[in-house]
Amino acid sequence: MYLVLPLRTAIRYFVVTVLVLGIPSFTGYLISRNEQAVTTAAPAPVYQGSGEKRVVALTFNVDWGEEHLPRMLQILRKHKVRATFFLAGRWVEKYPELAREIGRDFEVGNHGYSHRHPGRLSAAENLAELKSGEAVIERVTKKRPQLFAPPYGECSPAVLQAAAQAGYRVILWSVDPVDWRQRSPDEIRSRVTGRAHNGAIVLLHPTASTVEALPGIIKDLAGRGFTFVTVSELIAEE
Repeated sequence: MYLVLPLRTAIRYFVVTVLVLGIPSFTGYLISRNEQAVTTAAPAPVYQGSGEKRVVALTFNVDWGEEHLPRMLQILRKHKVRATFFLAGRWVEKYPELAREIGRDFEVGNHGYSHRHPGRLSAAENLAELKSGEAVIERVTKKRPQLFAPPYGECSPAVLQAAAQAGYRVILWSVDPVDWRQRSPDEIRSRVTGRAHNGAIVLLHPTASTVEALPGIIKDLAGRGFTFVTVSELIAEE
């Protein structure tokens, strides 16, 4: 047996049901879609530049290795190589003079503040790391970084969302000799020069072996017709 309600009563019942039960679900759906849109709208990380030109960007992530940096900077200056250094905020606080020296001659990017695993952090926590690192870098070097190299190369949606909110491009790499694993200078040199390509972003660190390998890397790449540019110059060609 069916219960037949008058049309007006049925409409009223439907509206009340939607108001009581439907709006929370619908609101949750809208919030979810909005969060997804924010994440989707964040630019993808940059792994390399355009392959149209014979250029390469050397990048150095710095959260340690200060004992090797003076020699590294000397080599880059001697060969007139443009490069990009991604500095961790806590490192800049410990070595402000060295950070200022880097900032005078080279492009400076943000490597976060405390080198935490960004893939384990929320968007808000990633944003706090970015802004803390930025504040220290800008105060010491007088340069406001606009590029972000996430520690460990971790690049979750929360990382991309935070970077976009803070006005950063996320930079990764296309050539990685894994120089922090106590590789020999010859191995580092071979890995970089053998894998270099037009528009490559090369990831390096301030290690003793990397310093030894650097003159050979520069010689090999220049001999193959590569021009050294900063990451900003590289992605401007996109």
